[in-house]
Amino acid sequence: MLKRTEGIVIRTVPYGEADLIVTYLTPDFGILKVFAKSPRKFKSRFGGSLEPLTQSKISFWGREDSPLPRLTQSDILNSFQTLREEFSSFLKLSEILELILSFLPERDANKMAYALLLNTLHTIAEKRNDTLLMTSFKIKFLHLVGFAPRLDSCGRCGKHGYSFYLAQGSIMCEGCAQRIDSPVKISPVAVKFYSDLLTWDIMKVNRIRPSGELLAEISNLIAMHIRYILSKPLKTESFASNQSPHKIQS
Repeated sequence: MLKRTEGIVIRTVPYGEADLIVTYLTPDFGILKVFAKSPRKFKSRFGGSLEPLTQSKISFWGREDSPLPRLTQSDILNSFQTLREEFSSFLKLSEILELILSFLPERDANKMAYALLLNTLHTIAEKRNDTLLMTSFKIKFLHLVGFAPRLDSCGRCGKHGYSFYLAQGSIMCEGCAQRIDSPVKISPVAVKFYSDLLTWDIMKVNRIRPSGELLAEISNLIAMHIRYILSKPLKTESFASNQSPHKIQS
């Protein structure tokens, strides 16, 4: 059965001498893996459409229950080539691609996650503010998949507080936090900033200029929250932390 959709390339894995397993995020099928025949040959009909981050119209063929249908057509809508050319930006984007693969199941349609990634890529390509937009994406994405940390009030009684407990995924007030491990302290302004990033659309987020300290506070909290949920750091996060500033800029 031939099916059509559009998708953003999340990952490619070599298969044999010239083939690829391509993983897309699509609006109609969620995470979709397809088999691409001979795209690594010089005169492949797929051209550059299978590069990471590329958005394309795709067609694929396979039985309804086929775990790996065959890619038959891929026409580029947006190449996002500039986002791949700068190493530091591509490294940060690779982190959110890994986040998508860690939280979204295969073959489960998620139009909102697809739109969020596409809008984020467009915004970064037009006017880069990488760290802010990456943090905004992570917060919105975690909310979409039901894993966003709760910072507005205590997760048990609803009272206000500024102590975040990783094991609870929530702010806890002093009364409810008894006998719970040490918290991560968070400032009132960071709580407000988190709420704004959660609710503002990506274009509005791109117009604000938070202080480095405020952005770092929220970014670090989100990173700790993700590490706790996954019981490990993201591979791209670990790789980035091991790079020296000189290497990242080269």
